[in-house]
Amino acid sequence: MITIGPHTLSNRVILAPMAGITDQPFRDLCVELGAGLAVAEMMTCNTELWDSDKNRARLVRSSNDGPEVVQIAGSDPQMMADAARLHVDLGADIIDINMGCPAKKVLKKAAGSALLKDTQLVAAILDAVISAVEVPVTLKIRTGWCPESRNGVEVARIAEDAGVQMLTVHGRTRECRFMGDVEYDTIAAIKNTVGIPVIANGDITSPERARHVLDYTGADGVMIGRAAQGNPWIFRQIDHYLNTGEYLPASPLQEVRQVLLKHMTQLHELYGDFRGVLFARKHVGWYTEHIEAASGFKALFNRLESPEQQVRTVQDYFDALMNNTTNKYFGINWKEAAV
Repeated sequence: MITIGPHTLSNRVILAPMAGITDQPFRDLCVELGAGLAVAEMMTCNTELWDSDKNRARLVRSSNDGPEVVQIAGSDPQMMADAARLHVDLGADIIDINMGCPAKKVLKKAAGSALLKDTQLVAAILDAVISAVEVPVTLKIRTGWCPESRNGVEVARIAEDAGVQMLTVHGRTRECRFMGDVEYDTIAAIKNTVGIPVIANGDITSPERARHVLDYTGADGVMIGRAAQGNPWIFRQIDHYLNTGEYLPASPLQEVRQVLLKHMTQLHELYGDFRGVLFARKHVGWYTEHIEAASGFKALFNRLESPEQQVRTVQDYFDALMNNTTNKYFGINWKEAAV
C-alpha cells in the first residue's frame, strides 16, 4: 500500500489532476468507482486570481472520505508557500506541486515543467512549501525539459532530500508533451534512486498496461489521466486486475445511465445552468464514445441549452439503448480487447 504521511491509500490507482476535468464531481465519482486517490485540478499560486468563477469552482472540496489533494502551480517560492498555507486552512490534506504541466500559458509564468530547467529554483520552492505547511507535500514532474536535458533523476533526489513524500513522474519531457513513447526506463531509474513512493504516469490506458508498467518500472502505483475521461470505471477495473489477474466485465448500461445522470446533475449544481450545460456536453461526449451509433445522439445533445433538456435526453437515449438487446454493456471489454 502507498502511504503519504498519515494517509494510507486504498489501492495503487490514482486519478491525475487535469485542468477543467478533475473538479469536485469528477473526483468524487472516480473515488466512488475505485480510485485510491484523486488529485484536484491545478490552481495558480496567485491568490489574487482565486476570486473568479473558474477558480471559486476549483476551491470546492470533495465529499468523499479520501484525502483532499490540492495541486498548486507557480514559480515564486513565497507565493507558493502562501498558497499552500491557505489551501490547508481551507481543508487540504495534501499539497501537490505541479512541475510537469507542458501548457504554454503555464510555461509563460516560468511554472509547471519550465521549472525543470532550474534545479535551484526547484529546491527553493520545495523547501518553502514544505516549511510552510504541516500536511504532506507531493510533487509531479516530467523526465526533463527536453530529450537533451533529462534530469528527472536529479530532481527526484532533490525532492526526496527536501521532504517530498510522494513523486509522480509523467514519462515524457516537456518538449514531447503527450507524443511519442513514454520513457518507462527513466521512471524505473527514478524509482531505483529514491525511497519515497513513485507513481508512474503516461499512456496507462488498460489493466494490462498498468500491470506491465508496474512490473517494468517497479513503481508503487499508476496515475490515470485521459483514459478516465468518459470511463471512471477504469480505476476499479485496473485495481481488480492488479489484485486478481482477471478482468471485470464491461459496465451494464443501467449503471452507466445512473452514473452519468448523477454526474450531470452535480455539474449543473456546481457551475450553474450555462456553464454546467457546457461541461456536461464535454463529459457526455466522452461517456458515449464507446457506444455504437452514438454520433447522432451527440450531435443532438450538443445543441441542447438547458439542464432539463440534457437530463431528459440522456434518460431517453439510455432507455432506448437498454431496450436494444445488442447494447447491454458499455465501454471496452478488456478481456476481448486483449486477445
